[in-house]
Amino acid sequence: MARPSRRRPSRARRTRSKGTSRFARILAVLVLLAFVGGAWAWWEARGWRPDEAAWPDQGAMVTAEDGPVAFATLKGLGANFAYLKASEGARTKDRSFPDNVEAARAAGLQVGAVLVFDPCVPADGQSANFVTMVPRDADMLPPAIALERTAKDCPERVSRAAIQSELMTLVNQIEAHAGQPVILKVSPAFEEHYGIAARIERNLWLERDWFEPDYGGRPWLLWTANGELQTEAAEEPLRWVVVRP
Repeated sequence: MARPSRRRPSRARRTRSKGTSRFARILAVLVLLAFVGGAWAWWEARGWRPDEAAWPDQGAMVTAEDGPVAFATLKGLGANFAYLKASEGARTKDRSFPDNVEAARAAGLQVGAVLVFDPCVPADGQSANFVTMVPRDADMLPPAIALERTAKDCPERVSRAAIQSELMTLVNQIEAHAGQPVILKVSPAFEEHYGIAARIERNLWLERDWFEPDYGGRPWLLWTANGELQTEAAEEPLRWVVVRP
């Protein structure tokens, strides 16, 4: 009986097999290097702050969601000021605000208050809510109005014209209470939707991790340079803010 023939793989097939195997190994190494590089960059970014030589005036924004904050430690890290969330919309108050003001001042930090704007409700209720938390104080930094949410999630439709009108009313009311111009803390999404930086001539506070923001269309005063800075001052990441020199 004739034995079945055993055909050896051709040289071309063996070459293709070796080439495929080598390519797979190279690809695996590249993926591993990309993963390690990305992990290293992420780890470095957690502690990144702008150079104090170029940006001497630095600080942080603090809310109740950040948990207890050691303001003396924050001062030791190079902070000169702290902006503290005071209220949101017409009903929500940041209950940690009074204690944070006292602790921040005791640590030698200048203090400012932040109102988070709610596009779904009128300005009158929002300003009333803010002034119950923030007494008029000449030693406070200019108040900031945080413009983050758009009206797309409001229970009832709110037009752009209405948003702009209520916001301008709110600006006037907060300025009358504080005795100084407000700062508009504008998120990229809010600016893209409403173009408010060109409509209300106030100092801008913009945000962009690691790179200077340019979406306001004009020079800004404050910049959230790292939105999740890990520090010894708090268990949760803090928003690290710098002032334009």
